[in-house]
Amino acid sequence: MDDLVQYRLSSAKERLESARLLLEAGQYKDSIGRSYYAIFTAVRAVLARDQVDFSKHAGVIAYFQREYIKAAIFDIKYSKILQRAFQIRNNCDYDDFFIVSKEDATEQYKNAVDMVQAIETYIKQ
Repeated sequence: MDDLVQYRLSSAKERLESARLLLEAGQYKDSIGRSYYAIFTAVRAVLARDQVDFSKHAGVIAYFQREYIKAAIFDIKYSKILQRAFQIRNNCDYDDFFIVSKEDATEQYKNAVDMVQAIETYIKQ
């Protein structure tokens, strides 16, 4: 199981790098998507420690909220980051006329960096 945890954490960092490159290239919608998937994959690394996974994003998010946010293992701010990232990524992917600003993409990227680092610190404990 440790291999899966490390693989997912490594994948999260790779997605962060993609988000950064897309942000720098002015591809804001795609950057937001990569930032979200960096967060999502890092959360799945935490779930791998519990030997738990879900087929839907909502299941992963609900489990993380219940087992890690409500239990105060992670600060409540990560609940808000995760929910916002999921919402804006859905808007980018499925709303034809959703406009994304550089500021939105930058905020999403910074939040992703923060959350991935927090998860990495937790996993290394």
